Amino acid sequence: MASSRPYLVRAFNEWILDNDCTPYIVVDAGVQGVQVPTEHVANGQIVLNISPGAVKNLVVGNGALEFSARFGGVPMQVFVPLQAVMAIYARENGEGMVFGSEPGSPDPDGQAPEAEPSAGKAGQRPSGKPSLKVVK
Repeated sequence: MASSRPYLVRAFNEWILDNDCTPYIVVDAGVQGVQVPTEHVANGQIVLNISPGAVKNLVVGNGALEFSARFGGVPMQVFVPLQAVMAIYARENGEGMVFGSEPGSPDPDGQAPEAEPSAGKAGQRPSGKPSLKVVK
């Protein structure tokens, strides 16, 4: 079967927007083919606002997500292979989804998957950071 990730990213993006929230994605910037502003990458990851007010021409295809945006006033075309999308969540409340590796899918960069960082005790959120949970 085809990967479920593109369908889930599109669905969560629509759901977040329908609830008047701002969709953010967490991207593994080390995956081959990722084109993001490297000056905003921290710890190998970048968080991107993909709301209609922040990006132009967002396309979530079956293989990649792409759009144009401005970073520090400089226009850039962003390209993210979907296997590099680690999570999608609403900025306002942290609701969303963290993606694990899918059965049968090739490892995008040949590395073992990293453990998901702990968000603390159930129901607690670290100050200013969204809490995400794996939904299977």
